[in-house]
Amino acid sequence: MATATKKKSKVALQPLGDKIVVQRDESLDVTAGGIVLPDSAQDKPSRGTVIAIGTGQLLDDGTRGELQVKKGDRVLFTSYAPEPISVDDEEYLLMSESDILAVIE
Repeated sequence: MATATKKKSKVALQPLGDKIVVQRDESLDVTAGGIVLPDSAQDKPSRGTVIAIGTGQLLDDGTRGELQVKKGDRVLFTSYAPEPISVDDEEYLLMSESDILAVIE
């Protein structure tokens, strides 16, 4: 079980159930051809790093299902799924494990 904390912060995030906290990768502000893109023209990346994971989904028999991702994994996720949250001026995304499409190895 992991918690998301910012350095020197007293706030910790502990997602519940099958929820996961992800920090989105930075978007590129210059194209391969050297064109500088303003913030309004940049697509937000649908990839990031897992910062914290919940305890797993509660199954019908009362046990918890094990999550397939772990803290530190780089993941691809659906662009419409995450719920943006802000902790100490740091932007994170809260999503279900099912919103993650793949782990980048």
